[in-house]
Amino acid sequence: MKKLVSLVLSVYVFTSCAQTPQMEWISTTENTPWHTNAALSTSKSSAQSDIIIDTAKSYQSIDGFGTCFNELGWTSLSKLDAQKREDIMKEMFSPGVGANFTICRMPIAANDFAVDWYSYDETEGDLELKDFTIDHDRNTLIPFIKNAQRYIPSLRVWASPWSPPSWMKHNKHYAAVSTSAMLKELQNREKGNASMSTYMFKTVDNGLPENRQGKEGTDMFIVEEPYLKAYAQYFSKFIDAYKNEGIDIFAVAPQNEFNSTQIFPSCTWTAASLAKFIGQYLGPEMSKKGVEIMMGTMERPNELLCDTVLTDEACKKYITSVGFQWAGKQAIPGIAKKYPNLTMYQTEQECGDGKNDWKGAEYSWNLMKHYLNNGASVYTYWNTSLMQGGISRWGWAQNSLVVVDENGKDYKYTHEYYVMKHLSHYVKPGAKRIDSAGGTYKDVMAFLNPDNSIIIVAANQNAEDKTVTIEVGKNVYSPTLKAHSLNTFTIPAL
Repeated sequence: MKKLVSLVLSVYVFTSCAQTPQMEWISTTENTPWHTNAALSTSKSSAQSDIIIDTAKSYQSIDGFGTCFNELGWTSLSKLDAQKREDIMKEMFSPGVGANFTICRMPIAANDFAVDWYSYDETEGDLELKDFTIDHDRNTLIPFIKNAQRYIPSLRVWASPWSPPSWMKHNKHYAAVSTSAMLKELQNREKGNASMSTYMFKTVDNGLPENRQGKEGTDMFIVEEPYLKAYAQYFSKFIDAYKNEGIDIFAVAPQNEFNSTQIFPSCTWTAASLAKFIGQYLGPEMSKKGVEIMMGTMERPNELLCDTVLTDEACKKYITSVGFQWAGKQAIPGIAKKYPNLTMYQTEQECGDGKNDWKGAEYSWNLMKHYLNNGASVYTYWNTSLMQGGISRWGWAQNSLVVVDENGKDYKYTHEYYVMKHLSHYVKPGAKRIDSAGGTYKDVMAFLNPDNSIIIVAANQNAEDKTVTIEVGKNVYSPTLKAHSLNTFTIPAL
């Protein structure tokens, strides 16, 4: 009888323990990235918890996290020996290993982190695109993407141009503003100080005279039928050419930052002209190929720029998503509410200054929190890899996930890589963002994965450690968050 009672008690204790979920915990600080802490057991508390997770209250689905395939990303990785490069690619793309990137962006021809300016057809007046070729990409973008596909064949890639072929623009140049004019603007911003430390770290003359500059709110593209038709075919040929390389492009955006005049590849459009291009030319062409169209990318806070396109009768049926970056972050809350059936993308992490410091990492966390809390289903980093200093072809120093040292012998993951990984490693495609706003502590997000595991990501951006109570159902956990730390907590599905 005693043995029977003992057996029953043992089974009861085992079952009770099995049903009491422990919380797994990974933390990152400036000096200690990706630290595995002891698992947290539950406690009971009758007091109001700092963080209350409500799995019954869910919001948007998460489609995934990713980065951008830029030319300077591949040329920097190619400085490393093959094994180190493969270690990085596996860490970023192999499922279950590291960042778990599943959805990425690429440029259609040159962007600001290209080796130099090029398009797929620079033959003046070639409206039939007889000279169209993606041969340039065979040295950089194609091997970059193919390398990622080795680890995730299901990788989803979308694309946008920074500039059309220069002959399709009124100013016949890839850029929209001259270097000299940009320098004057920067000097005015800094009140006469000639230092360009805010944006540019070296001067590169793009060769555009000031009398051929573009202007925000105007069409630099030649909005005439022969050019609009040819440009839609340009997209179509790009889709076909990449498909022949084994790379399916699932979506395109018609223009990166269509309001911005830049010293690097850029082209301004009015929203009305974008609607015309999408509704009458690009939309029908992409529809034939089963390719989605993203409205964007939106880099201004003005919701009306989206409305003009999204309410156009000929255009709106082709648009499945809206992409936001930079000041566009101020427009995403209103657009997400107004158009609940469209997918919201964060399309480009703000670029930083090349320092890759902890301050930039905390800023990145706050960006992620803003976009995801306001309906974004996809979050995209910008530069995957850069050489030390991170300077672009056009002189802007920027941050990256990986920094390759000057001699190409070694590399390091940056703080911003770990910020991305704190979410992307754990939050799976198909996860739902769930409510975490019930308590007093707001520096937190939570997600429910398709397997019912719960992911909680919390930061402590203060200078002192802080103990917080996290309530999940009837269970309460009490981790102490290190000062200036990011923390991911996982409760496995029972």
